[in-house]
Amino acid sequence: MEKTEKIWIDGKFVNWEDAKVHVLAHALNYGTGVFEGIRAYETDKGIAVFRLKDHVKRLIGACNVMCFDLPYTEGEICEAIKETIRINKKVDYIKPCVFLCGEAVGLNPIGVPVKFAITSIYMGSYLGKDAQEKGASLMTSSWFRPWNLAAPAGAKVNGIYVTSCLAKMDAKKRGFDEALMLNAQGNVAECSGENIFIFKRGKLYTPQVSDSILEGITRNSIMEIARDLGYEAIETEISRIDLYTADEVFMSGTAAEITAATSVDGRPIGTGKPGKVGKQLAAKYADIVRGKDPKYEKWLDRV
Repeated sequence: MEKTEKIWIDGKFVNWEDAKVHVLAHALNYGTGVFEGIRAYETDKGIAVFRLKDHVKRLIGACNVMCFDLPYTEGEICEAIKETIRINKKVDYIKPCVFLCGEAVGLNPIGVPVKFAITSIYMGSYLGKDAQEKGASLMTSSWFRPWNLAAPAGAKVNGIYVTSCLAKMDAKKRGFDEALMLNAQGNVAECSGENIFIFKRGKLYTPQVSDSILEGITRNSIMEIARDLGYEAIETEISRIDLYTADEVFMSGTAAEITAATSVDGRPIGTGKPGKVGKQLAAKYADIVRGKDPKYEKWLDRV
């Protein structure tokens, strides 16, 4: 990660090093915040943000889930994100975060002030260049993806991602690139920060929203792209056995983009190399986000 100069906080830009909160901020102690991860890409017509409005709508929805009073409209948030990109240099990842910043001890968040910050950085390849080019290794985590009756699994709530951090750490310590998380029923949910797809017998499959996953914006983009390319994309329950016996497995996410998983729990997937369908979708996705396919121009917001 490469930091930038300015961070947008409640309508004003402050220097990176001055973006601070108190140690008793409710979000710091109890995880009461929501966030988004958004990618920006260089195109022939300048920087473009991929599916900005969809990300902002999801952020507003997560604020509603957490009962946060957000005093900004969708249009104002979109413009603030663009301003944050413009004022900084070398930006490819933007993280808006709405959180309870008031100094409070106790589990009742009612009345605790809300703060809204927009940070931009240069991330590059989230999982690393080797994983992106050669494929990543996955390990099934002992930590389950929080299920819908235990947490708002479909919203990007800060506190929920503690489980993802534990899963990711375990995987990295054991020599794997990423963690695969199951849901409470023992079916495949998602990775620590990515949705997952399998390609098997000529069809594309991904877990359904009710399987305690985040309804990823990249995930939804891939399903639309795949169908446009003539593939059948199906949302359904997926077991670990389905992954082990798949022809291809790949992950999707704003940060990770499209990255093949070439092994799961030490078992090679297909040929043990990134597969044809995943590479085709990744290439098409790369063209779309960089403005090279006018059919999908609707997904780009020019800065």
